[in-house]
Amino acid sequence: MIAFSSSQIGIDVSKLTTLEKKYILQESKKRVHQPIFRERVIHAYTGECAVCRLKHVELLDAAHIISDSKPHGEPIVSNGIALCKIHHAAYDKNFMGIDKNYKIVISEKILHEIDGPMLKHGLQDMHGNMITIPSSIADRPDADRLEERFDEFRQAASA
Repeated sequence: MIAFSSSQIGIDVSKLTTLEKKYILQESKKRVHQPIFRERVIHAYTGECAVCRLKHVELLDAAHIISDSKPHGEPIVSNGIALCKIHHAAYDKNFMGIDKNYKIVISEKILHEIDGPMLKHGLQDMHGNMITIPSSIADRPDADRLEERFDEFRQAASA
């Protein structure tokens, strides 16, 4: 996803009375391997979120433990976790971490925050729980990758 400011797309928002529809043509890079990676990860997790057990496949993602952009962020099942959209976003933004023992840790920054039911039940109540893991040992999250990613989570939490 690419975000543009109003100045980049040539709109002076102070002069708008109604929202104008305006389109731009953009070029993007597509990860051709992503659909296959997603299918394999979702299958390994029997079509449910590893954190909350949501079973609506259309709301699930295959989250990379080690980012796809890194050389060792291979599109293999042991580098993926099936997460619903909210848990995937929380994982990517370091609101949530998963340690090498599969324990869910919620960032102290939001652990005691008061917001609403999604924060309370969707994230805060998950703190200390264990993720579900695939029955196949080969498909389980790689401990070294989880540890590396959890170190990133801890660094972000202390920043």
